[in-house]
Amino acid sequence: MRTITNKLQVDNSLYNFINTEVLPNTGIEATKFWQGFADIIYRHSPHNSELLRRRDELQHQIDGWYRVNPKHDPIAYKTFLKKIGYLVDTGPQNNITPTNVDSEVATLCGPQLVVPVMNARFALNAANARWVSLYDALYGTDVISETDGAERGTGYNPVRGEKVIAYGRDALDTYAPIAGISHKAISHYLVKNGQLVAQTEEIDYQLQNPEQFVGFNGDTESPSELLLRHNGLHIELVIDHNGAIGCKDKAGLNDIVLEAALTTIQDCEDSVAAVDAEDKVEIYRNWLGLMTGSLQASFKKCGKDCTRRLAPDRQYLTSTGDTIVLPGRSLMFIRNVGHLMTNGAVLDDHANEVFEGILDAVITSLIAVHDLNKESGPKNSRAGSIYIVKPKMHGPQEVLFTCDLFASVESLLGLAPHTIKIGIMDEERRTTVNLSACIEAAKERIVFINTGFLDRTGDEIHTSMLMGPMLRKAAIKEQVWISAYEQWNVDCGLASGFSGRAQIGKGMWAMPDEMAQMMATKQAHPLAGATTAWVPSPAAAVLHALHYHDVDVTDVQNNICKREKAALEDILTVPVLADEDTYSEAEIQEELDNNVQGILGYVVRWINQGIGCSKVPDINNVGLMEDRATLRISSQHICNWLQHGLCTDVQVKETFARMALVVDTQNQGDSSYTNMAVDLKNSPAFQAALDLVFKGKEQPNGYTEPLLHAWRLRVKAEHNVKKRAG
Repeated sequence: MRTITNKLQVDNSLYNFINTEVLPNTGIEATKFWQGFADIIYRHSPHNSELLRRRDELQHQIDGWYRVNPKHDPIAYKTFLKKIGYLVDTGPQNNITPTNVDSEVATLCGPQLVVPVMNARFALNAANARWVSLYDALYGTDVISETDGAERGTGYNPVRGEKVIAYGRDALDTYAPIAGISHKAISHYLVKNGQLVAQTEEIDYQLQNPEQFVGFNGDTESPSELLLRHNGLHIELVIDHNGAIGCKDKAGLNDIVLEAALTTIQDCEDSVAAVDAEDKVEIYRNWLGLMTGSLQASFKKCGKDCTRRLAPDRQYLTSTGDTIVLPGRSLMFIRNVGHLMTNGAVLDDHANEVFEGILDAVITSLIAVHDLNKESGPKNSRAGSIYIVKPKMHGPQEVLFTCDLFASVESLLGLAPHTIKIGIMDEERRTTVNLSACIEAAKERIVFINTGFLDRTGDEIHTSMLMGPMLRKAAIKEQVWISAYEQWNVDCGLASGFSGRAQIGKGMWAMPDEMAQMMATKQAHPLAGATTAWVPSPAAAVLHALHYHDVDVTDVQNNICKREKAALEDILTVPVLADEDTYSEAEIQEELDNNVQGILGYVVRWINQGIGCSKVPDINNVGLMEDRATLRISSQHICNWLQHGLCTDVQVKETFARMALVVDTQNQGDSSYTNMAVDLKNSPAFQAALDLVFKGKEQPNGYTEPLLHAWRLRVKAEHNVKKRAG
């Protein structure tokens, strides 16, 4: 059922949600909102359509170039891209000028969680990951080895616990050292004469840098919490002589809590499966709960009923007796969908679905007004801004369109200009090569740029589909274009004045069970000049926070500004197989098996269960966090190999059939899972996966969303028919 308003046909579930749950307490009257919403739809939709047409036109021209230029000539290719308008002149490069930007975004450096906002429990976990127990993260992950009797097991293992405690004390010695002694030797912490004092039985010691002491709770002689700061991040020592750990610790140190995920991206896009009004309302309702502070999630854990809520702010006393308040929650961005997709939650006067990106911009901003209007209690943005990450934009004209859209939303909602900030995902080739121009187009709003290898690779494959067969996926990562791309992003950000004003981010750690490996490698992100990098869980956030204690990113950025900028020619070097190189039949089949298993493992949950992001076992049973970005690269990679004859239709279909049984077996413990292999022809998930490959070349920019949405809607419709039938 739909409500007709201002020449729009709005699904009743969305219409009623907006009127009864969102608009109250915003100061915006319903009639004015719906009129303004319709005006935005009809004003900006034609421009959105034109931008999509331009994408297709450019891709058609690039395809034509490859048909008549099979040998890569970098100079001629670059000239051609400029001629067709794919490459644009950068113009004057001015510093960005966003105002009212929170310190978590502008000046502080630390981890960033990305989480599907459609899942309330995950959304709450991420929001609360601002402060995370280092002890818990160490005990529960492979950072602490299980050798010499330190197995995790089902109960508490004191051997493992001692390793955790030793690791924690080493961290304190590194990031908050005491002059002349180790934290391991301390038997008592107290506050004396405005300073943190660490005692042995005979001697008082102080921090090497007394200014690291920020505050405390409890009595000065027997504090319950001690707050320190290093590289802008806080460290809390929890003192409890009656605690499970503290009762056996001579100093009573029961835990070390680190400030971890400074920011979180609550995601409406790649990590969710939202295809209709029902799904969109669920997303918007969770976002509303996050903005009002009312969101809760109830679940069972270890057989007990639990309810999760948003964490309160944290209060401490200073040495002078004043109270300081620190945010208890991660500062939250909301990632809208891109320009491509439409959604049937709202239809125009010709019964066409409206652009989902426009829908998201209006409604997620409207919901954030609840945060802006708060007069007391925890706020998301204490500076008075709304933070929207905009993905999958292609070049500066699309960025400018988004900024114009945000300006219209601000006018509708009565917000000051540039209240809505933009984060640009540098994940499409045309945005990468024109990144400085993209930043310039949004210089008054931009607070974030981020590289995303998987989507960026998917677009690389699709854009150059006709040039030649791509290297194997693992080899693509080792090519010159990817290192140049990662460096170029930082170079452009720093040249535009991002340091101290906005975030420069790096991509996701996709193996949530491999934390030891993360600790060994992910320090590369702050060392590359990134002020933030993505992590998949609160445990990963607190562990990755240690990297920002190890690395002063500001110093790194200052040094980067002195280096030579990455070369555009390197970015435009397509990772294709050299003419003289070949892959063996075994290598080709191995790559197909890997790609197909990953596609099926993700798609079966998306189509049948509406799960947009989850830990999916790969072909070697290593759990990987998968979303649509990983799906895009795998499906486009097979498309490319089919295009150039490295494999055949029959071979690919046989691989899909064989891997369906593998994926079914991997999911046999999931009671809600629907097997594919028993009836491949009538398995929607299996058929959707085939479509992603065999129709992938024709999909706009190689995106997976149109096919996924169509198949998911079919499954939901069939489910509803069965439900109505009894």
